[in-house]
Amino acid sequence: MNKNSIIGIILIIGVLVGWSIWVTPSKEEIARQREIQDSIYQANRARYVEDSIRFVEAQKTSEQQLSAKSDSNVASDAVMRDKYGVFTTTAKGEEKLYTIENDVLKMTLTTKGAYVKTVELKDYKTWDSLPLIGFDENTSKFNLSFFASNRNVNTIDLFFTPYLNNYPYDGDEKIVVGEKPLVFSFRAYSDDLTDVLNPNQYVEFTYTITKDEYMVDFDVKTVNMKNIIASNTNFITIDWYVDLLKQEKAVDRYNGSNVYYKFLSDDVESLSGDRGGEKDGEKDLRANLKWLSFKQRFFSYSLIAKDYFSSAIIGLKTDVRSSNPRYLKTMYAAVDVPFDAFQENNTMAMQFYFGPNSLKIMDKYGLDLDKQIPLGGKLVGWINRYIVVNVFDWLGSYGWNYGIVILVLTVIIKLALMPFAYKSYQSTAKMRVLKPEIDEINAKYPDERDNMKKQQAVMDLYKRAGASPTSGCLPVLLQLPILWAVFRFFPSSIELRQQPFLWADDLSTYDSILDLGFNIPFYGDHVSLFTLLMTITTILYTYINNKQMAATNQQGMKGMKVMLYIMPIMFLGLFNSYSAGLSYYYMLVNVITFIQMYLFRVFTDEDKLRKKIELAKQRPVKKSRFQKRLEEMQKQQQQAQRRR
Repeated sequence: MNKNSIIGIILIIGVLVGWSIWVTPSKEEIARQREIQDSIYQANRARYVEDSIRFVEAQKTSEQQLSAKSDSNVASDAVMRDKYGVFTTTAKGEEKLYTIENDVLKMTLTTKGAYVKTVELKDYKTWDSLPLIGFDENTSKFNLSFFASNRNVNTIDLFFTPYLNNYPYDGDEKIVVGEKPLVFSFRAYSDDLTDVLNPNQYVEFTYTITKDEYMVDFDVKTVNMKNIIASNTNFITIDWYVDLLKQEKAVDRYNGSNVYYKFLSDDVESLSGDRGGEKDGEKDLRANLKWLSFKQRFFSYSLIAKDYFSSAIIGLKTDVRSSNPRYLKTMYAAVDVPFDAFQENNTMAMQFYFGPNSLKIMDKYGLDLDKQIPLGGKLVGWINRYIVVNVFDWLGSYGWNYGIVILVLTVIIKLALMPFAYKSYQSTAKMRVLKPEIDEINAKYPDERDNMKKQQAVMDLYKRAGASPTSGCLPVLLQLPILWAVFRFFPSSIELRQQPFLWADDLSTYDSILDLGFNIPFYGDHVSLFTLLMTITTILYTYINNKQMAATNQQGMKGMKVMLYIMPIMFLGLFNSYSAGLSYYYMLVNVITFIQMYLFRVFTDEDKLRKKIELAKQRPVKKSRFQKRLEEMQKQQQQAQRRR
């Protein structure tokens, strides 16, 4: 790869970056969209907020007065009645846990709050072979908040009555889903300000679980609550809070924990941007949403609206106070669900997705959940989505070890690019054959003032010989998007998770053959053998390539050659804690390239090539309009220099 090739690559990359910037909406356009969304949001909230503030202040005053009168730690009936109103009787009880299990999930539901305390994904384990638990059951919270009888009601404070397939349930605490979908419900009854529950007036949470699905239907219903829930209510708020637990050996800087969301008629976005760097933050989403998701590297926990959510506040933070040794990150969301207070009965239809970040599994739901998987963005994401993933899945269907799958995938990619690589080698061979004549031209025009003449003479030589110094750029340009695509694919591929190969016990993370016991800045505390082999083969390839290029005109390239040796050393630190499968792939690319270069050299006869070049020189060369204009410009410059 010569100087012109490198300049060509830089120009192409500049064009791609410029295009991506050009198609991005301007700040003014984004601001106008946000203004429209904000106006809708404020209109929906205004009436509710005014009365809500009044209700909360009245409640606080009442609680303070009654608390001052109470001499006991146990709240009196009067305090309970003032706090919970028609849900006073339901606010008394004892928590009971139920485990609902299908082929892929094991969910723990609680009667206090009627929410999913935690979920276990049965087909997966943590990096240290423990059950894969989604989030901390001791800290997870899911609450429905609304105003009823001038009081702020929180469902997390209420004790619900369980129902199985619409019948009261008082059976085994462990329930297994059969061939038919299982419907498990919880009802919180009102008591009409007495100690007797009203069986016709309640809030209901319903979970519908099928035999082999990660998707769980979730409906919230209010039955005969028109005269109880505040008439100014146009949305009900869901508060969801979870402490995610560490499941992987290493954190992926490009695919870390993040909160994703999808607007109703827009693309998928995330709280911390596309890189997923686990950056703490909070965002107010004042627009209609289809879903939001608490995503880890390989697993997600999503809340999906059958219709839409009117707005939401989402957040990601690190809670250093957590006592769980496996604590990773805290994620939370306050979601506004549309509600019609003038209807006697309301049903807010939603879904939960508790499952792996698998393109194959997520894609079948048609909700764009799979766009949480970082496959490389718009520029190269299509390569992964439509080519790499399909070929990878096809090879994996044969039941081979995934190390063999990566090997075969690499061979297929290199074979597809081989014609372009051969053309590049032929171009390099032509440049070697032409080097003596190029040296003669350089000797003929030693003066810097004759650089234009020298350049014109060299270009004429290339033209007559049918050679092009930039033809070697094409294979490199074709490989760049593929290299970037696989850079995003392998660390994000759940198929590689905990898949062993040779000395690596997990191709999705680093392969440590030696723990150093101390940390080296920019490198780490271990030695990854695949990364080391990748670096060695890259340096060897650079050395061989530079040796070949030495036979061509390489003046002024010493600094570039040094940089080509420094880059593999820098990658050694970058990849040392990264996916072993990725380092293994890049190592294979280098090895196969060595083999290609050897075969090209064997099948390329430079004597025959020299004869072809001599024959090409004898043919008349038709000058293009551009070349004619260039010659005219050169003549004008020469005349101007003579006048001086």
